[in-house]
Order: sequence, then structure tokens, then C-alpha cells
Amino acid sequence: MRALNPIRSSVEQRISTPDLRDVFLCHAWDDRKGAAKELHDLLEASGVSVWFSEKDVFLGSSLLREIDKGLARSRVGIVLVTPSFLRRVAGEGIADKELSTLLARDLLVPIVHETTYDALREVSPLLGSRSGLNTKEESLANIAAKIAELVAP
Repeated sequence: MRALNPIRSSVEQRISTPDLRDVFLCHAWDDRKGAAKELHDLLEASGVSVWFSEKDVFLGSSLLREIDKGLARSRVGIVLVTPSFLRRVAGEGIADKELSTLLARDLLVPIVHETTYDALREVSPLLGSRSGLNTKEESLANIAAKIAELVAP
């Protein structure tokens, strides 16, 4: 958990924001029913409130506006970095816009899944320079527990 502690004070400062979520889960559209959903479920089971497009963007609403509100109302950004995410960011889609916003804040934790930090640094050197977590080293369940510890009041 040592690597995540530098952002702890920023996380604690945002705790008084109304209608706040603990985590904004940034992911590729292709991962929404796989790894992103699994991570979402594990985080919520750990007591973490998660902004997740699959449940927070309602039919007929503006996707970009809902994402914008979710970003503003989240204490921490979690970026699930997968091969699909890397392709989406390189293509400058919605994941790229979310990432740009999250990179402007100190509240960002990359979670590398089924790819490498080297591949991430090729697409986003800024995100690749952040300390984060890797599913090659830990299970998604352990990662969710670490995130829950990070955002605990």
C-alpha cells in the first residue's frame, strides 16, 4: 500500500464533496462486461462506492455529460488498463477524454490487467509513470481490497 499513500491526503480532502463517489472506474467499452464489471463488483462488495458507466449512465442521457459529472463527483480515478483500453486511448475515444481529465488531478491509480507497464508507457507515458497495481502480481480481489483501504475514511 506504500505506493498509493502519496495521494491519500488528496483523497481525504475531497471527502466532504456532496454526492461523492469513492471511485470513478475508467475502462474501455470492450471491458464493461468482463474485467471492469468484475472490478466494479469487487469494489462495491468491499464497501467502495463506484461510478461505473454501466450503471450510472441512463438511457437517453448524454454519455459525455454523465461522465463529466461522474469525474467531478469522485474522490479517486481508477484506470483499468487492458489491451482494449490501450487501443481506445490511442484512437482518442471517450476513454482518452476520461484519462485526460484524470491525469490533470492527483487522484489516479492505474491497474494494469493483461498487459504491461511498457505497453502503457508507449501509449500514455504520464499514466505509465504513476504508481499503481498489476494483476500479474495480485488478484483483482486483492487490488479491490487495497483500493478500499485507500478510500476508507
